[in-house]
Amino acid sequence: MSQKRKPARASSPKSVLLPISAIEKRIYVIRGQKVMLDRDLAELYGVRTMALKQQVKRNANRFPPDFTFRLSKAEAESLISQNVISTRRSFSRILPSAFTEQGVAMLSSVLKSERAAQVNVVIMRAFVRIREVLAGQKDLLKKLDELEKEYQTHDIEIKAIFDALKSLIQLPAPPHRRIGFIAEAQRR
Repeated sequence: MSQKRKPARASSPKSVLLPISAIEKRIYVIRGQKVMLDRDLAELYGVRTMALKQQVKRNANRFPPDFTFRLSKAEAESLISQNVISTRRSFSRILPSAFTEQGVAMLSSVLKSERAAQVNVVIMRAFVRIREVLAGQKDLLKKLDELEKEYQTHDIEIKAIFDALKSLIQLPAPPHRRIGFIAEAQRR
């Protein structure tokens, strides 16, 4: 009797338990957009940066300029000076690519792995959380502006009240006595 072999099981990917705060630290504002760098995404997805870039290149039609863009030399230098990128050698000859929220969403469909799908969910939650925080800050700034305008008018009104009170409190100035000889006829 020949023994039947059990089919080989694909190794199941470990559940991705990344804290949102760890991902939020990797979201930068470049060119006025919230983006993530290719090297950070590759690390999160568990692939090499070169492999990630190859997939993007193979599927270029899925990544229009508003989904991904290459950093300029000045932008890369700025990231180096802020210690986001350790050295110039860390991005070799090719400048890093930045992915917007939509670009990150598209990456998970291009990479087609279970880990990519799981990581993508966490990244999307981080983008949503940042958007909520920024919206809350905008509301707070709007309220502060309203209060400031309200108190500016109150300041003017309060100053007017104090000026009126000071004028009421001030004693009338005593009559000044004229210096010099006063004739008897003028005193009367």
